[in-house]
Amino acid sequence: MVDYRTFRFEKLNSPEFRHLKYLLYWPLFGLAFFILERLWIRETYYPIYCSLDDYIPFCEYFLIPYLFWFVFLLGIHIYTLLFDTDSFVKLMKFIIVSYSLALVIFILFPNCQELRPAAFERDNLFTRFIAGFYQFDTNTNVSPSLHVIGSVAVALCAWRSKHFSTTPWRLAFGVAAFLISISTVFLKQHSVLDILVALPVCVAAYVYAYAPQRERAAHIKTVGWISLALAAGLALGLTT
Repeated sequence: MVDYRTFRFEKLNSPEFRHLKYLLYWPLFGLAFFILERLWIRETYYPIYCSLDDYIPFCEYFLIPYLFWFVFLLGIHIYTLLFDTDSFVKLMKFIIVSYSLALVIFILFPNCQELRPAAFERDNLFTRFIAGFYQFDTNTNVSPSLHVIGSVAVALCAWRSKHFSTTPWRLAFGVAAFLISISTVFLKQHSVLDILVALPVCVAAYVYAYAPQRERAAHIKTVGWISLALAAGLALGLTT
């Protein structure tokens, strides 16, 4: 366990604490995302939609795994910062690559979703919360899904960590990541395409953060083919 009681800013470059510099990415990302969401309003956003979205019903109870994402992401940061700094560094490398690629996509391909229900069939605590959440959260910059990317980041980090690499823990983290990912479409926060677009982004980040350097070239080719296939699928979905 890292003893942060001895931390001083002059020790930030020391082997014991230099991993903390990766945390600087979060406020930088938050600022960039805020600018894209609130300040840099585009005249045109491309709606993300595919016919499969029509077959997925709105279900307010998926709010539970959707909100659990925040605990999921924060929890793995706290755990690795305290008990497994090597895993923390790899987690942050994954986050930096994947979330930065997402920002680039938002800039080059401003997108939105128009899937939210105009009215809810049921009136309960969940739908009331979601109604307020819809007003707070914009429907722009949705593809790729940051919820999906963050969930994959947590699951991969846990699977490769010192204490969560056992089969029961891997299963628990995998199920949690899966439920969080599908919650985005059942709450009509994302299209199915947003999940698919997130996958090659995650693969690219995985190659950078986890793959041995000698194997990265081969993995990059694979990422390229996957990206082309999903880009074709996205184009088909946008035209149907």
